[in-house]
Amino acid sequence: MFGTSERPRLVVYRSLKYIYGQIVDDTQQKTLVGASNLSKEIRDEVAKAKSKVEASRIVGRYIAKLAQEKNIKKIKFDRNGYKYHGRVKALAEGAREGGLEF
Repeated sequence: MFGTSERPRLVVYRSLKYIYGQIVDDTQQKTLVGASNLSKEIRDEVAKAKSKVEASRIVGRYIAKLAQEKNIKKIKFDRNGYKYHGRVKALAEGAREGGLEF
């Protein structure tokens, strides 16, 4: 999968405790936006989440908010080999709720 400046890709990485998302433009080799459940701006909201899935949805909404600020509306979703289930699905749904199209 390859992200362009018109349609960058949202890359997901998850560990046992955390989930990370980055919007990447592969043509310029730049990370445009990045967030995780360790991000300072949403740390309190993530701490109140009852599960990792709920925290992932919060991260997805935050990534969408940051993308909207940089005028990014359409993306490609790169699940990075993870199944589209659980926390990865929650992050994607949160990004869609925030206004991203993919």
